Amino acid sequence: MSKENNLIFDEVPTSGPLAVPMTNDYLFKAMLQKNNKILKGLLCALLALKPEQIRSVQVTNPIELGESIDDKTFILDVLLILNDNSYYDLEMQVINEHNWVERSLSYLCRTYDNLCKGKNYVDVMPVHQIGILNYTLFPENPEFYSEYGFVNRSTLQAYSDKIKLSVLDLTQIDLATEKDKENELDYWARLFKSETWEELQMLAEKDPIFKEVATQVKELTDEEKIRMQCEAREDYYRTQNDFHGYYLKQLDEKDKTIDKKDKTIEELNKEIAKLQEELRMKQ
Repeated sequence: MSKENNLIFDEVPTSGPLAVPMTNDYLFKAMLQKNNKILKGLLCALLALKPEQIRSVQVTNPIELGESIDDKTFILDVLLILNDNSYYDLEMQVINEHNWVERSLSYLCRTYDNLCKGKNYVDVMPVHQIGILNYTLFPENPEFYSEYGFVNRSTLQAYSDKIKLSVLDLTQIDLATEKDKENELDYWARLFKSETWEELQMLAEKDPIFKEVATQVKELTDEEKIRMQCEAREDYYRTQNDFHGYYLKQLDEKDKTIDKKDKTIEELNKEIAKLQEELRMKQ
């Protein structure tokens, strides 16, 4: 690694785990809110845009970094307005709560209702909801980056191009297409999956934008208040994982009980049928 590349890691451990995982949603929002270059870089990869095509991008729902999360900021999505003519909603989702489809649609519809009073319906701005998930949404049809829209089921005629959804699956990097690789989406996915400073260093050598990310991550996690909020989110993830594990265990036990009851009922039905047959034969 060159001396120049090492400069971004002054006072940063050259080895070992990151202070906060890159999939932490608080860190994700803080990084995009704090650094417009990183925000533009990620959008270029997700939307297959050239940097010059992004004239302006603004986070419209910023949080006070370092402050405790209350009921209003608990959902750490990043709502953006791009080039003053379209909305984008980004969210990092680590835990599979089995409600992403409904949740993303709620975000989408809420954001699509952006028409100002007195404006014509044709003036409503396009909305694109993008989920960056650390699990596979549809295990039966895994994809690295999937895009959804409203189309006629029989003719595939698009109903409107003003409303879209996309999902970036961080667990399916091996399924990245040539287009995904051309847009460096696979590198962004590896960035979010990074767990050590060594992994960040390797990516920092690939592209200046990843060097920018590494520097920003260091600055944010060095701030005690921000790091504490990130750690609070990690505690929340652990609690949710414990809850989901317990819930799934309870469902499994319930299913086993139901199966046992079904078998008992089936056996009783067979016994009843046998007795009925015996009575019929005696008549």
